[in-house]
Amino acid sequence: MTDKPDYARYGRRRLMKGAGLAGLAGLAGCIGTGDPGAGGDGSDGGNGNDGNGSDGSDGSDGDDSDAGGNMASEVNVWGWDVAARALMITAEEYESENDATVSVEEFGRSAMKDRLQTNLLSGSGAPAVSMLESVDGPSLIDTGSVAPLTDEIDEAGIKDDFVSGKWEALTVDGDIYALPWDTGPTAVYYRRSVYDEHGIDPDGIETWADFIEEGQKLPDDQYMLNLPEGDLSGVWRYQFRQLSGEPFLESGEVNIHNEKSLRVARNIKEIYDADIAANIEGWTSAWFSAYGDATIASLPSAAWMEGTLRAELPDTAGDWGVFKIPALESGGPRASNWGGSNLMIADQVSDEKKGRGWDYMEFSLATEEMQLAMYDEYGLFPALETTYDDPVFDEELDFYDGQPARALFAEVAQEAPGYRFTEDTPEVSQAIETELQRMINGEQSAEEAVQTAAETVAENTDRDLA
Repeated sequence: MTDKPDYARYGRRRLMKGAGLAGLAGLAGCIGTGDPGAGGDGSDGGNGNDGNGSDGSDGSDGDDSDAGGNMASEVNVWGWDVAARALMITAEEYESENDATVSVEEFGRSAMKDRLQTNLLSGSGAPAVSMLESVDGPSLIDTGSVAPLTDEIDEAGIKDDFVSGKWEALTVDGDIYALPWDTGPTAVYYRRSVYDEHGIDPDGIETWADFIEEGQKLPDDQYMLNLPEGDLSGVWRYQFRQLSGEPFLESGEVNIHNEKSLRVARNIKEIYDADIAANIEGWTSAWFSAYGDATIASLPSAAWMEGTLRAELPDTAGDWGVFKIPALESGGPRASNWGGSNLMIADQVSDEKKGRGWDYMEFSLATEEMQLAMYDEYGLFPALETTYDDPVFDEELDFYDGQPARALFAEVAQEAPGYRFTEDTPEVSQAIETELQRMINGEQSAEEAVQTAAETVAENTDRDLA
């Protein structure tokens, strides 16, 4: 084991600012809406405040008094759950180096999203800086309420420092509107004791066909993975992205009925038909129990899942390993991404607040020490690619029985393709969920499922089919 690096000193002693610590159960490092990442678990996300400023204000930034150059002396920052607590680390460090105040307010995920959207659209009350899920980027950017950051990013010369797959969701008409924070490189978490007992070799699993074959070694009361109703669209998305699939062409046509999408749909059907998958609703007590007692032996997910497993299943530490998600075919890609968040600036705030907000964002997200501090404390996997050379990524981790799992996640993060989120992404998720469920129920073929889903999205969004 290696000693804790210097950035580990930015720890729990610094987190009494702002909202204070809430329980971490189920919250460590994931984003929601079926696309987890910083600060939620796919649910509403914990017990943040009700969306009002924690000081009883309307959440706006107050005065614009200048504190050096053209930057305001104070800015507000909004975030949810553990992500907000991570920003409290960087806020205190920033304040120690600058004559400025950064007030981080913690919300529940849904409360923050609802209030932020209301304040952005009304033109007042929004904070200078706030979290932005990649999945929400295009819909918020399309309102004209988010400030473009292309010039700032170009002037800082930092774009190439981040994993390339993050930028597509943050770019509209050639302008970039947010700075990447964390990302969700995928892998399969597995219980070592179960694999060992039944002669399953993770190193021998290259494809999903291999995964299915190995899963059939388990007894009838154990499952290789979970494939619950209601989460089929999430599974489809990370496997579709694994193949560099895009739900919409650059010209706007619906593109979810192509060969890549069909291949994923068939794979999901094959997993289901092989009877190796449980059907337990995610993020429930039954779901955690099934992983705790190893009724389910594997969990395809993302880097942020480690924090949740540590928090919810501490007795299983040391019995986990990870390997890359299987390829759809031999020699195919084994990297994808599931989740991720960013920071943005509201266009309604003054230029002075934009300047201070950008300065704080650059300090927090484009500085290796700060990204690593947030990763160390809360498991938010950095989108800042230059951090991956840090020795922490080669550290042998007790949780994984000595496996240097962070190095695997770092490799996947650099290989994961981008993905084109749009304001119509929810339509894609809903249609795919509905039609894949009908496929699993035997009501239609995989070909019919993706074709019907594409036609539904095209009709509901007034787009053409590719």
